Amino acid sequence: MTGTDNQMTGAEIVLKALKDNGVEHIFGYPGGAVLPIYDEIFQQDDIQHILVRHEQGAGHAAEGYARSTGKVGVMLVTSGPGATNAVTPLQDALMDSVPIVCLTGQVPTSLIGSDAFQECDTVGITRPCTKHNWLVKDVNDLARIIHEAFRIAQSGRPGPVVVDIPKDVQFATGTYTAPETHKVQKSYQPKVQGDLNAIKAAIELMATARRPVIYTGGGVINSGPEASKLLRELVELTDFPITSTLMGLGAYPASGKNWLKMLGMHGSYEANMAMHDCDVMVCIGARFDDRITGRLNAFSPNSKKIHVDIDASSINKNVHVDVPIVGDVASVLEDMVRLWRALPKKQEKTQIAEWWQSITKWRARNSFAYATNNDVIMPQYAIQRLFELTRGRDTYITTEVGQHQMWAAQFFEFEEPNRWMTSGGLGTMGYGLPAALGVQIAHPESLVIDIAGDASIQMCIQEMSCAVQYNAPIKIFILNNQYMGMVRQWQQLLHGNRLSNSYTEAMPDFVKLAEAYGAVGLRCEKPADLDGAIMEMIDVKKPVIFDCRVANLANCFPMIPSGKAHNEMLLPDEATDEAVANAIDAKGRQLV
Repeated sequence: MTGTDNQMTGAEIVLKALKDNGVEHIFGYPGGAVLPIYDEIFQQDDIQHILVRHEQGAGHAAEGYARSTGKVGVMLVTSGPGATNAVTPLQDALMDSVPIVCLTGQVPTSLIGSDAFQECDTVGITRPCTKHNWLVKDVNDLARIIHEAFRIAQSGRPGPVVVDIPKDVQFATGTYTAPETHKVQKSYQPKVQGDLNAIKAAIELMATARRPVIYTGGGVINSGPEASKLLRELVELTDFPITSTLMGLGAYPASGKNWLKMLGMHGSYEANMAMHDCDVMVCIGARFDDRITGRLNAFSPNSKKIHVDIDASSINKNVHVDVPIVGDVASVLEDMVRLWRALPKKQEKTQIAEWWQSITKWRARNSFAYATNNDVIMPQYAIQRLFELTRGRDTYITTEVGQHQMWAAQFFEFEEPNRWMTSGGLGTMGYGLPAALGVQIAHPESLVIDIAGDASIQMCIQEMSCAVQYNAPIKIFILNNQYMGMVRQWQQLLHGNRLSNSYTEAMPDFVKLAEAYGAVGLRCEKPADLDGAIMEMIDVKKPVIFDCRVANLANCFPMIPSGKAHNEMLLPDEATDEAVANAIDAKGRQLV
Protein backbone atom coordinates (compact mmCIF):
# COMPACT_ATOMS: atom_id res chain seq x y z
CA MET A 1 0.00 0.00 0.00
CA THR A 2 1.72 3.17 -1.20
CA GLY A 3 1.00 6.77 -2.11
CA THR A 4 -2.58 7.80 -1.48
CA ASP A 5 -3.82 4.20 -1.26
CA ASN A 6 -3.37 4.23 2.50
CA GLN A 7 -5.35 7.46 2.97
CA MET A 8 -8.93 6.73 4.01
CA THR A 9 -11.67 7.78 6.37
CA GLY A 10 -11.84 6.42 9.91
CA ALA A 11 -14.84 4.30 8.97
CA GLU A 12 -12.94 2.82 6.04
CA ILE A 13 -9.96 2.18 8.32
CA VAL A 14 -12.22 0.21 10.70
CA LEU A 15 -13.39 -2.14 7.93
CA LYS A 16 -9.91 -2.49 6.44
CA ALA A 17 -8.41 -3.29 9.85
CA LEU A 18 -11.10 -5.88 10.60
CA LYS A 19 -10.54 -7.56 7.24
CA ASP A 20 -6.75 -7.59 7.75
CA ASN A 21 -7.27 -9.26 11.12
CA GLY A 22 -9.22 -12.09 9.52
CA VAL A 23 -12.72 -11.02 10.54
CA GLU A 24 -15.57 -12.60 8.58
CA HIS A 25 -18.57 -11.78 10.79
CA ILE A 26 -19.61 -8.89 13.04
CA PHE A 27 -22.53 -8.98 15.48
CA GLY A 28 -24.03 -5.57 16.00
CA TYR A 29 -26.84 -3.03 16.19
CA PRO A 30 -26.70 0.38 14.48
CA GLY A 31 -27.14 3.81 16.02
CA GLY A 32 -26.30 7.41 15.29
CA ALA A 33 -22.71 7.32 16.58
CA VAL A 34 -21.69 4.39 14.33
CA LEU A 35 -23.56 5.26 11.14
CA PRO A 36 -20.34 6.05 9.18
CA ILE A 37 -19.09 2.53 9.95
CA TYR A 38 -22.45 1.02 8.97
CA ASP A 39 -22.31 2.97 5.71
CA GLU A 40 -18.97 1.31 4.94
CA ILE A 41 -20.38 -2.10 5.89
CA PHE A 42 -23.12 -1.55 3.29
CA GLN A 43 -20.52 -0.87 0.56
CA GLN A 44 -18.46 -4.05 0.98
CA ASP A 45 -19.02 -7.83 0.85
CA ASP A 46 -15.99 -9.26 2.65
CA ILE A 47 -17.45 -9.09 6.16
CA GLN A 48 -21.01 -10.16 6.98
CA HIS A 49 -22.86 -8.15 9.59
CA ILE A 50 -25.36 -10.06 11.76
CA LEU A 51 -28.14 -7.76 12.99
CA VAL A 52 -29.01 -8.83 16.54
CA ARG A 53 -32.03 -7.49 18.42
CA HIS A 54 -30.20 -6.23 21.54
CA GLU A 55 -26.58 -5.30 22.22
CA GLN A 56 -26.33 -7.93 24.96
CA GLY A 57 -27.21 -10.48 22.28
CA ALA A 58 -24.37 -9.15 20.10
CA GLY A 59 -21.86 -9.76 22.88
CA HIS A 60 -23.02 -13.28 23.72
CA ALA A 61 -23.20 -14.17 20.01
CA ALA A 62 -19.61 -12.97 19.63
CA GLU A 63 -18.68 -15.11 22.65
CA GLY A 64 -20.28 -18.22 21.17
CA TYR A 65 -18.55 -17.52 17.87
CA ALA A 66 -15.18 -17.09 19.57
CA ARG A 67 -15.39 -20.10 21.87
CA SER A 68 -16.49 -22.50 19.15
CA THR A 69 -13.85 -21.36 16.64
CA GLY A 70 -10.86 -20.17 18.68
CA LYS A 71 -11.03 -16.88 16.75
CA VAL A 72 -11.76 -13.41 18.10
CA GLY A 73 -15.45 -12.49 18.25
CA VAL A 74 -16.35 -8.98 17.09
CA MET A 75 -19.28 -6.80 18.16
CA LEU A 76 -20.25 -3.30 17.03
CA VAL A 77 -22.57 -1.05 19.05
CA THR A 78 -23.47 2.61 19.23
CA SER A 79 -22.69 5.10 22.00
CA GLY A 80 -24.52 5.52 25.31
CA PRO A 81 -27.08 2.72 25.83
CA GLY A 82 -25.46 0.66 23.09
CA ALA A 83 -22.22 0.61 25.05
CA THR A 84 -23.84 0.12 28.46
CA ASN A 85 -25.89 -2.81 27.12
CA ALA A 86 -22.57 -4.41 26.16
CA VAL A 87 -21.27 -4.41 29.75
CA THR A 88 -22.86 -7.75 30.71
CA PRO A 89 -21.29 -9.78 27.87
CA LEU A 90 -17.98 -7.95 28.34
CA GLN A 91 -17.86 -8.96 32.02
CA ASP A 92 -18.98 -12.47 31.07
CA ALA A 93 -16.14 -12.70 28.54
CA LEU A 94 -13.63 -11.32 31.05
CA MET A 95 -14.50 -13.93 33.69
CA ASP A 96 -14.55 -16.82 31.20
CA SER A 97 -11.46 -15.67 29.22
CA VAL A 98 -13.21 -15.19 25.87
CA PRO A 99 -11.49 -13.03 23.20
CA ILE A 100 -13.87 -10.24 22.12
CA VAL A 101 -13.20 -6.99 20.28
CA CYS A 102 -16.03 -4.56 21.00
CA LEU A 103 -16.19 -1.47 18.80
CA THR A 104 -18.34 1.30 20.26
CA GLY A 105 -19.42 4.58 18.77
CA GLN A 106 -18.91 7.80 20.72
CA VAL A 107 -20.16 11.35 20.34
CA PRO A 108 -17.81 13.72 18.46
CA THR A 109 -14.67 14.64 20.41
CA SER A 110 -15.82 18.27 20.69
CA LEU A 111 -18.90 17.11 22.62
CA ILE A 112 -17.24 14.65 24.98
CA GLY A 113 -17.95 15.73 28.55
CA SER A 114 -20.94 17.90 27.63
CA ASP A 115 -23.64 15.30 28.39
CA ALA A 116 -24.44 15.13 24.69
CA PHE A 117 -27.24 12.93 23.36
CA GLN A 118 -26.36 9.24 23.90
CA GLU A 119 -23.03 10.10 25.52
CA CYS A 120 -21.50 8.04 28.32
CA ASP A 121 -17.99 7.49 29.65
CA THR A 122 -17.52 4.21 27.82
CA VAL A 123 -13.84 3.89 28.70
CA GLY A 124 -14.56 4.54 32.38
CA ILE A 125 -17.55 2.19 32.49
CA THR A 126 -15.79 -0.68 30.71
CA ARG A 127 -12.38 -0.36 32.36
CA PRO A 128 -13.19 -2.96 35.08
CA CYS A 129 -14.74 -5.44 32.62
CA THR A 130 -12.10 -5.50 29.88
CA LYS A 131 -8.45 -6.47 29.51
CA HIS A 132 -7.83 -3.04 28.01
CA ASN A 133 -9.77 -0.23 26.34
CA TRP A 134 -9.07 2.83 24.23
CA LEU A 135 -10.72 6.14 23.33
CA VAL A 136 -9.44 7.00 19.84
CA LYS A 137 -8.90 10.75 19.52
CA ASP A 138 -6.80 10.82 16.34
CA VAL A 139 -7.80 9.00 13.15
CA ASN A 140 -4.11 8.27 12.47
CA ASP A 141 -4.01 6.11 15.62
CA LEU A 142 -7.12 4.12 14.70
CA ALA A 143 -5.57 1.29 12.64
CA ARG A 144 -2.77 0.73 15.15
CA ILE A 145 -5.21 0.58 18.05
CA ILE A 146 -7.52 -1.91 16.32
CA HIS A 147 -4.57 -4.18 15.45
CA GLU A 148 -3.34 -3.97 19.06
CA ALA A 149 -6.88 -4.70 20.30
CA PHE A 150 -6.90 -8.00 18.42
CA ARG A 151 -3.45 -8.93 19.74
CA ILE A 152 -4.38 -8.23 23.35
CA ALA A 153 -7.79 -9.94 23.10
CA GLN A 154 -6.37 -13.26 21.90
CA SER A 155 -2.93 -13.48 23.50
CA GLY A 156 -2.02 -14.40 27.06
CA ARG A 157 -5.21 -15.06 29.01
CA PRO A 158 -7.83 -14.20 26.37
CA GLY A 159 -10.46 -11.60 27.12
CA PRO A 160 -12.53 -8.67 25.88
CA VAL A 161 -11.27 -5.26 24.77
CA VAL A 162 -13.13 -2.08 23.81
CA VAL A 163 -12.25 0.48 21.14
CA ASP A 164 -14.35 3.64 21.56
CA ILE A 165 -14.48 5.66 18.33
CA PRO A 166 -15.92 9.21 18.26
CA LYS A 167 -18.09 10.03 15.26
CA ASP A 168 -15.80 12.79 13.96
CA VAL A 169 -12.88 10.32 13.96
CA GLN A 170 -14.96 8.01 11.76
CA PHE A 171 -15.49 10.86 9.26
CA ALA A 172 -11.90 12.18 9.37
CA THR A 173 -9.27 11.10 6.82
CA GLY A 174 -6.07 9.49 8.02
CA THR A 175 -3.33 7.00 7.27
CA TYR A 176 -3.92 3.26 7.38
CA THR A 177 -1.12 1.00 8.60
CA ALA A 178 -1.15 -2.77 8.12
CA PRO A 179 -1.04 -5.16 11.12
CA GLU A 180 2.53 -6.29 10.41
CA THR A 181 3.90 -2.75 10.43
CA HIS A 182 2.54 -1.40 13.69
CA LYS A 183 4.57 -1.39 16.88
CA VAL A 184 3.27 -3.67 19.62
CA GLN A 185 2.63 -2.36 23.10
CA LYS A 186 5.80 -3.24 25.01
CA SER A 187 4.06 -3.20 28.41
CA TYR A 188 1.97 -6.23 27.41
CA GLN A 189 4.11 -9.27 26.63
CA PRO A 190 2.50 -12.48 27.97
CA LYS A 191 4.85 -15.20 29.12
CA VAL A 192 4.36 -18.32 27.01
CA GLN A 193 7.22 -20.58 28.06
CA GLY A 194 7.03 -21.98 31.58
CA ASP A 195 10.08 -21.93 33.86
CA LEU A 196 11.86 -25.24 33.17
CA ASN A 197 13.10 -25.64 36.75
CA ALA A 198 9.54 -25.26 38.06
CA ILE A 199 8.27 -27.81 35.54
CA LYS A 200 11.00 -30.24 36.61
CA ALA A 201 10.00 -29.74 40.26
CA ALA A 202 6.39 -30.47 39.29
CA ILE A 203 7.34 -33.70 37.51
CA GLU A 204 9.43 -34.86 40.47
CA LEU A 205 6.50 -34.20 42.80
CA MET A 206 4.08 -36.02 40.49
CA ALA A 207 6.43 -39.02 40.33
CA THR A 208 6.26 -39.45 44.11
CA ALA A 209 2.48 -39.13 44.34
CA ARG A 210 0.36 -41.93 45.75
CA ARG A 211 -2.99 -40.13 45.55
CA PRO A 212 -2.65 -37.75 42.56
CA VAL A 213 -5.37 -35.89 40.68
CA ILE A 214 -5.27 -33.67 37.60
CA TYR A 215 -7.69 -30.73 37.81
CA THR A 216 -8.21 -28.86 34.53
CA GLY A 217 -10.11 -25.77 33.43
CA GLY A 218 -10.98 -23.60 30.48
CA GLY A 219 -7.35 -22.59 30.04
CA VAL A 220 -6.64 -25.94 28.39
CA ILE A 221 -9.29 -25.26 25.75
CA ASN A 222 -8.21 -21.63 25.29
CA SER A 223 -4.67 -22.80 24.60
CA GLY A 224 -5.85 -24.59 21.45
CA PRO A 225 -6.32 -28.16 20.20
CA GLU A 226 -2.68 -29.08 20.79
CA ALA A 227 -3.14 -28.48 24.54
CA SER A 228 -6.03 -30.96 24.71
CA LYS A 229 -3.99 -33.51 22.76
CA LEU A 230 -1.02 -33.12 25.13
CA LEU A 231 -3.29 -33.33 28.18
CA ARG A 232 -4.64 -36.66 26.98
CA GLU A 233 -1.10 -37.86 26.41
CA LEU A 234 -0.05 -36.84 29.94
CA VAL A 235 -3.02 -38.68 31.47
CA GLU A 236 -2.20 -41.82 29.48
CA LEU A 237 1.47 -41.69 30.52
CA THR A 238 0.84 -41.09 34.22
CA ASP A 239 -2.46 -42.97 34.60
CA PHE A 240 -3.57 -40.17 36.92
CA PRO A 241 -7.30 -39.58 37.44
CA ILE A 242 -8.56 -36.35 35.87
CA THR A 243 -11.44 -34.01 36.58
CA SER A 244 -12.46 -30.65 35.16
CA THR A 245 -14.30 -27.44 35.90
CA LEU A 246 -17.49 -26.52 34.07
CA MET A 247 -15.42 -24.49 31.58
CA GLY A 248 -12.95 -27.27 30.81
CA LEU A 249 -15.38 -29.98 29.69
CA GLY A 250 -14.26 -31.69 26.49
CA ALA A 251 -10.51 -31.14 26.90
CA TYR A 252 -10.34 -34.76 28.11
CA PRO A 253 -12.93 -37.16 26.63
CA ALA A 254 -15.88 -38.15 28.84
CA SER A 255 -15.42 -41.73 27.63
CA GLY A 256 -11.81 -41.84 28.88
CA LYS A 257 -11.12 -44.44 31.59
CA ASN A 258 -9.42 -41.88 33.87
CA TRP A 259 -12.33 -39.42 33.76
CA LEU A 260 -13.86 -38.55 37.14
CA LYS A 261 -16.50 -36.23 35.61
CA MET A 262 -16.91 -32.58 36.59
CA LEU A 263 -15.97 -31.40 40.09
CA GLY A 264 -17.30 -28.61 42.28
CA MET A 265 -20.62 -27.55 43.74
CA HIS A 266 -22.64 -29.88 41.51
CA GLY A 267 -19.77 -32.17 40.54
CA SER A 268 -19.48 -35.92 40.98
CA TYR A 269 -18.82 -37.66 44.28
CA GLU A 270 -15.65 -39.31 42.93
CA ALA A 271 -14.21 -36.02 41.61
CA ASN A 272 -14.85 -34.09 44.82
CA MET A 273 -13.63 -36.87 47.09
CA ALA A 274 -10.47 -37.27 45.00
CA MET A 275 -9.83 -33.53 45.26
CA HIS A 276 -10.32 -33.65 49.04
CA ASP A 277 -8.13 -36.69 49.71
CA CYS A 278 -5.36 -36.29 47.11
CA ASP A 279 -1.71 -35.86 48.06
CA VAL A 280 -0.64 -34.15 44.79
CA MET A 281 -2.95 -31.89 42.80
CA VAL A 282 -1.98 -30.78 39.30
CA CYS A 283 -4.11 -27.74 38.41
CA ILE A 284 -3.87 -26.91 34.70
CA GLY A 285 -5.58 -23.83 33.28
CA ALA A 286 -8.04 -23.34 36.15
CA ARG A 287 -8.21 -20.63 38.81
CA PHE A 288 -9.48 -22.23 42.06
CA ASP A 289 -12.90 -20.61 41.75
CA ASP A 290 -15.15 -20.65 44.83
CA ARG A 291 -17.60 -23.03 43.12
CA ILE A 292 -14.70 -25.50 42.90
CA THR A 293 -13.00 -25.08 46.26
CA GLY A 294 -15.95 -24.98 48.64
CA ARG A 295 -14.75 -23.83 52.07
CA LEU A 296 -11.20 -22.62 51.46
CA ASN A 297 -9.71 -23.66 54.81
CA ALA A 298 -10.96 -27.21 54.21
CA PHE A 299 -9.96 -27.44 50.53
CA SER A 300 -7.70 -30.42 49.80
CA PRO A 301 -6.03 -30.09 53.21
CA ASN A 302 -3.21 -32.63 52.76
CA SER A 303 -2.05 -32.05 49.21
CA LYS A 304 0.92 -30.48 47.47
CA LYS A 305 -0.40 -28.25 44.70
CA ILE A 306 1.00 -27.54 41.24
CA HIS A 307 -0.62 -24.68 39.32
CA VAL A 308 -0.13 -24.04 35.59
CA ASP A 309 -1.67 -20.81 34.28
CA ILE A 310 -0.74 -18.14 31.74
CA ASP A 311 -2.17 -15.46 34.04
CA ALA A 312 0.38 -14.74 36.78
CA SER A 313 -2.28 -12.90 38.81
CA SER A 314 -4.23 -16.17 39.20
CA ILE A 315 -1.30 -17.88 40.95
CA ASN A 316 -1.76 -17.88 44.76
CA LYS A 317 -4.79 -15.62 44.39
CA ASN A 318 -7.29 -17.93 46.10
CA VAL A 319 -5.23 -20.97 47.09
CA HIS A 320 -1.55 -21.12 48.02
CA VAL A 321 0.32 -23.52 45.74
CA ASP A 322 3.66 -25.28 46.15
CA VAL A 323 4.84 -25.24 42.53
CA PRO A 324 3.65 -22.23 40.49
CA ILE A 325 4.22 -22.37 36.72
CA VAL A 326 3.36 -19.29 34.64
CA GLY A 327 3.05 -20.11 30.96
CA ASP A 328 0.81 -21.19 28.11
CA VAL A 329 -0.82 -24.55 28.84
CA ALA A 330 0.22 -26.17 25.54
CA SER A 331 3.84 -25.11 25.98
CA VAL A 332 4.01 -26.28 29.60
CA LEU A 333 2.26 -29.58 28.85
CA GLU A 334 4.73 -30.27 26.06
CA ASP A 335 7.58 -29.88 28.56
CA MET A 336 5.77 -31.98 31.17
CA VAL A 337 5.21 -34.85 28.73
CA ARG A 338 8.83 -34.74 27.59
CA LEU A 339 10.24 -34.64 31.12
CA TRP A 340 7.93 -37.41 32.33
CA ARG A 341 9.10 -39.64 29.48
CA ALA A 342 12.71 -38.85 30.46
CA LEU A 343 12.34 -39.83 34.13
CA PRO A 344 15.19 -42.21 35.08
CA LYS A 345 12.82 -44.36 37.13
CA LYS A 346 9.29 -44.81 35.92
CA GLN A 347 6.46 -44.63 38.40
CA GLU A 348 5.16 -48.11 39.21
CA LYS A 349 1.48 -48.66 38.49
CA THR A 350 1.18 -50.28 41.91
CA GLN A 351 2.15 -46.96 43.51
CA ILE A 352 -1.32 -45.54 42.85
CA ALA A 353 -3.25 -48.84 42.71
CA GLU A 354 -4.76 -48.32 46.15
CA TRP A 355 -5.83 -44.83 45.13
CA TRP A 356 -7.66 -46.22 42.11
CA GLN A 357 -9.41 -48.73 44.38
CA SER A 358 -10.74 -45.83 46.46
CA ILE A 359 -11.90 -44.04 43.32
CA THR A 360 -13.68 -47.17 42.11
CA LYS A 361 -15.63 -47.27 45.38
CA TRP A 362 -16.56 -43.59 45.05
CA ARG A 363 -17.69 -44.13 41.46
CA ALA A 364 -19.95 -46.96 42.64
CA ARG A 365 -21.84 -44.40 44.69
CA ASN A 366 -23.44 -43.27 41.37
CA SER A 367 -23.84 -39.72 42.58
CA PHE A 368 -25.73 -38.54 39.47
CA ALA A 369 -28.54 -41.06 40.06
CA TYR A 370 -32.11 -39.76 40.01
CA ALA A 371 -35.61 -41.10 40.59
CA THR A 372 -37.46 -42.15 37.44
CA ASN A 373 -41.13 -41.66 36.63
CA ASN A 374 -43.04 -43.13 33.70
CA ASP A 375 -45.60 -40.33 33.76
CA VAL A 376 -43.34 -37.29 34.06
CA ILE A 377 -40.18 -36.41 32.14
CA MET A 378 -37.29 -36.10 34.57
CA PRO A 379 -34.93 -33.30 33.47
CA GLN A 380 -31.89 -35.58 33.79
CA TYR A 381 -33.56 -38.14 31.52
CA ALA A 382 -34.31 -35.42 28.96
CA ILE A 383 -30.61 -34.50 28.76
CA GLN A 384 -29.57 -38.15 28.56
CA ARG A 385 -31.92 -38.79 25.65
CA LEU A 386 -30.79 -35.59 23.93
CA PHE A 387 -27.18 -36.76 24.25
CA GLU A 388 -27.87 -40.28 23.00
CA LEU A 389 -29.87 -39.07 20.01
CA THR A 390 -27.18 -36.55 18.99
CA ARG A 391 -24.22 -38.88 19.65
CA GLY A 392 -21.95 -39.04 16.61
CA ARG A 393 -23.38 -35.89 15.06
CA ASP A 394 -21.48 -32.64 14.52
CA THR A 395 -23.03 -31.05 17.62
CA TYR A 396 -22.36 -27.89 19.62
CA ILE A 397 -24.11 -27.22 22.94
CA THR A 398 -24.77 -23.88 24.59
CA THR A 399 -26.72 -23.35 27.81
CA GLU A 400 -28.49 -20.71 29.77
CA VAL A 401 -27.81 -20.60 33.54
CA GLY A 402 -29.43 -22.61 36.32
CA GLN A 403 -30.34 -26.22 37.10
CA HIS A 404 -30.55 -27.14 33.41
CA GLN A 405 -26.96 -25.92 32.97
CA MET A 406 -25.70 -28.22 35.72
CA TRP A 407 -27.71 -31.19 34.43
CA ALA A 408 -26.29 -30.56 30.95
CA ALA A 409 -22.77 -30.59 32.38
CA GLN A 410 -23.52 -33.81 34.27
CA PHE A 411 -25.33 -35.80 31.60
CA PHE A 412 -24.15 -34.51 28.20
CA GLU A 413 -20.81 -36.17 27.54
CA PHE A 414 -18.21 -34.21 25.58
CA GLU A 415 -15.42 -35.93 23.67
CA GLU A 416 -13.81 -32.85 22.11
CA PRO A 417 -12.95 -29.28 23.13
CA ASN A 418 -14.82 -26.19 21.86
CA ARG A 419 -18.16 -28.03 21.74
CA TRP A 420 -19.50 -26.67 25.05
CA MET A 421 -20.40 -23.00 25.46
CA THR A 422 -21.75 -21.86 28.82
CA SER A 423 -21.51 -18.88 31.16
CA GLY A 424 -19.32 -20.05 34.03
CA GLY A 425 -17.84 -17.18 36.02
CA LEU A 426 -20.61 -14.60 35.72
CA GLY A 427 -23.51 -17.04 35.47
CA THR A 428 -25.40 -14.93 32.94
CA MET A 429 -29.04 -15.86 32.37
CA GLY A 430 -29.84 -15.22 28.72
CA TYR A 431 -26.40 -16.27 27.47
CA GLY A 432 -27.35 -19.46 25.66
CA LEU A 433 -29.65 -18.36 22.85
CA PRO A 434 -27.45 -15.60 21.38
CA ALA A 435 -24.37 -17.77 22.00
CA ALA A 436 -26.03 -20.53 19.97
CA LEU A 437 -26.69 -17.98 17.23
CA GLY A 438 -22.98 -17.08 17.17
CA VAL A 439 -21.98 -20.75 17.04
CA GLN A 440 -24.43 -21.45 14.20
CA ILE A 441 -23.16 -18.50 12.15
CA ALA A 442 -19.63 -19.88 12.55
CA HIS A 443 -20.69 -23.47 11.80
CA PRO A 444 -23.68 -23.25 9.43
CA GLU A 445 -23.85 -27.00 8.74
CA SER A 446 -23.58 -28.14 12.38
CA LEU A 447 -26.30 -29.05 14.87
CA VAL A 448 -26.40 -26.28 17.50
CA ILE A 449 -28.57 -26.77 20.60
CA ASP A 450 -29.19 -24.34 23.45
CA ILE A 451 -30.17 -26.28 26.58
CA ALA A 452 -32.34 -23.75 28.39
CA GLY A 453 -34.61 -23.11 31.35
CA ASP A 454 -38.04 -21.56 31.08
CA ALA A 455 -36.88 -18.49 33.05
CA SER A 456 -33.43 -17.94 31.48
CA ILE A 457 -34.66 -18.30 27.91
CA GLN A 458 -36.87 -15.23 28.28
CA MET A 459 -33.89 -12.97 29.02
CA CYS A 460 -32.78 -12.77 25.36
CA ILE A 461 -35.68 -14.47 23.58
CA GLN A 462 -35.83 -11.67 20.99
CA GLU A 463 -32.74 -13.13 19.28
CA MET A 464 -35.05 -15.81 17.80
CA SER A 465 -35.93 -13.09 15.31
CA CYS A 466 -32.26 -12.81 14.36
CA ALA A 467 -31.98 -16.61 13.98
CA VAL A 468 -34.97 -16.62 11.62
CA GLN A 469 -33.62 -13.68 9.59
CA TYR A 470 -30.27 -15.39 8.96
CA ASN A 471 -31.67 -18.92 8.50
CA ALA A 472 -29.69 -20.13 11.52
CA PRO A 473 -31.47 -23.39 12.50
CA ILE A 474 -30.61 -23.30 16.21
CA LYS A 475 -32.56 -25.62 18.53
CA ILE A 476 -33.74 -24.22 21.87
CA PHE A 477 -34.34 -27.20 24.18
CA ILE A 478 -36.22 -25.81 27.21
CA LEU A 479 -36.44 -27.85 30.41
CA ASN A 480 -39.71 -26.24 31.49
CA ASN A 481 -40.43 -26.75 35.20
CA GLN A 482 -42.36 -23.48 35.69
CA TYR A 483 -39.75 -22.25 38.17
CA MET A 484 -36.45 -20.41 38.41
CA GLY A 485 -35.19 -23.86 39.31
CA MET A 486 -31.88 -23.15 41.00
CA VAL A 487 -33.32 -20.23 42.96
CA ARG A 488 -36.22 -22.44 44.07
CA GLN A 489 -33.83 -25.26 45.06
CA TRP A 490 -31.75 -22.97 47.29
CA GLN A 491 -34.87 -21.44 48.83
CA GLN A 492 -36.20 -24.91 49.51
CA LEU A 493 -33.04 -26.34 51.04
CA LEU A 494 -31.45 -23.29 52.64
CA HIS A 495 -34.22 -20.74 53.28
CA GLY A 496 -36.90 -22.76 55.05
CA ASN A 497 -38.81 -23.53 51.83
CA ARG A 498 -39.92 -19.89 51.52
CA LEU A 499 -40.36 -19.76 47.74
CA SER A 500 -40.05 -16.02 47.27
CA ASN A 501 -40.71 -14.97 43.66
CA SER A 502 -39.20 -18.10 42.10
CA TYR A 503 -42.48 -19.32 40.59
CA THR A 504 -43.64 -17.91 37.25
CA GLU A 505 -47.40 -17.72 36.76
CA ALA A 506 -47.61 -15.85 33.45
CA MET A 507 -45.50 -18.27 31.41
CA PRO A 508 -45.76 -17.79 27.63
CA ASP A 509 -46.91 -20.54 25.30
CA PHE A 510 -43.48 -21.32 23.85
CA VAL A 511 -44.92 -23.12 20.82
CA LYS A 512 -47.00 -20.09 19.83
CA LEU A 513 -44.07 -17.80 20.62
CA ALA A 514 -41.83 -19.76 18.25
CA GLU A 515 -44.46 -19.57 15.53
CA ALA A 516 -44.86 -15.82 16.08
CA TYR A 517 -41.15 -15.42 15.29
CA GLY A 518 -41.48 -17.59 12.18
CA ALA A 519 -39.73 -20.53 13.84
CA VAL A 520 -41.03 -24.02 14.70
CA GLY A 521 -42.56 -24.79 18.10
CA LEU A 522 -42.68 -28.28 19.63
CA ARG A 523 -43.93 -29.53 22.99
CA CYS A 524 -43.45 -32.83 24.79
CA GLU A 525 -44.96 -33.88 28.13
CA LYS A 526 -44.54 -37.69 28.31
CA PRO A 527 -41.34 -39.76 28.52
CA ALA A 528 -42.68 -42.19 25.90
CA ASP A 529 -42.96 -39.37 23.34
CA LEU A 530 -39.60 -37.77 24.02
CA ASP A 531 -37.33 -39.58 21.54
CA GLY A 532 -39.66 -38.96 18.61
CA ALA A 533 -40.03 -35.29 19.51
CA ILE A 534 -36.27 -34.81 19.82
CA MET A 535 -35.71 -36.41 16.41
CA GLU A 536 -38.34 -34.12 14.91
CA MET A 537 -36.51 -31.14 16.43
CA ILE A 538 -33.19 -32.31 14.98
CA ASP A 539 -34.60 -32.94 11.50
CA VAL A 540 -36.29 -29.52 11.13
CA LYS A 541 -34.13 -27.20 9.05
CA LYS A 542 -35.39 -24.07 10.82
CA PRO A 543 -34.94 -22.54 14.27
CA VAL A 544 -36.92 -24.54 16.85
CA ILE A 545 -38.20 -23.88 20.36
CA PHE A 546 -38.78 -27.22 22.09
CA ASP A 547 -40.94 -26.94 25.23
CA CYS A 548 -39.97 -30.03 27.24
CA ARG A 549 -42.27 -30.20 30.27
CA VAL A 550 -40.28 -31.74 33.12
CA ALA A 551 -40.87 -32.58 36.78
CA ASN A 552 -41.50 -29.33 38.63
CA LEU A 553 -39.50 -29.97 41.79
CA ALA A 554 -36.53 -32.03 40.66
CA ASN A 555 -33.36 -30.90 42.44
CA CYS A 556 -29.81 -30.89 41.14
CA PHE A 557 -27.50 -33.16 43.12
CA PRO A 558 -24.82 -33.73 44.29
CA MET A 559 -24.58 -30.33 45.90
CA ILE A 560 -21.91 -28.85 48.12
CA PRO A 561 -23.85 -26.39 50.32
CA SER A 562 -22.36 -22.94 50.70
CA GLY A 563 -19.57 -22.93 53.27
CA LYS A 564 -19.05 -26.70 53.22
CA ALA A 565 -16.05 -28.82 52.19
CA HIS A 566 -15.77 -31.28 49.30
CA ASN A 567 -16.45 -34.26 51.56
CA GLU A 568 -19.68 -32.69 52.87
CA MET A 569 -21.77 -33.11 49.74
CA LEU A 570 -25.51 -33.54 49.71
CA LEU A 571 -26.21 -36.65 47.61
CA PRO A 572 -29.52 -37.52 45.91
CA ASP A 573 -30.67 -40.16 48.39
CA GLU A 574 -29.66 -37.97 51.33
CA ALA A 575 -31.80 -35.05 50.24
CA THR A 576 -35.26 -36.44 50.97
CA ASP A 577 -35.42 -34.16 54.01
CA GLU A 578 -38.38 -32.35 55.50
CA ALA A 579 -37.87 -29.36 53.20
CA VAL A 580 -38.30 -31.55 50.11
CA ALA A 581 -41.17 -33.60 51.52
CA ASN A 582 -43.11 -30.49 52.47
CA ALA A 583 -42.43 -28.56 49.27
CA ILE A 584 -45.23 -26.24 48.24
CA ASP A 585 -45.60 -23.90 45.31
CA ALA A 586 -46.31 -20.17 45.33
CA LYS A 587 -50.04 -20.80 45.65
CA GLY A 588 -49.64 -23.12 48.62
CA ARG A 589 -50.28 -26.32 46.65
CA GLN A 590 -48.49 -29.56 47.59
CA LEU A 591 -46.08 -30.43 44.84
CA VAL A 592 -44.68 -33.82 45.83
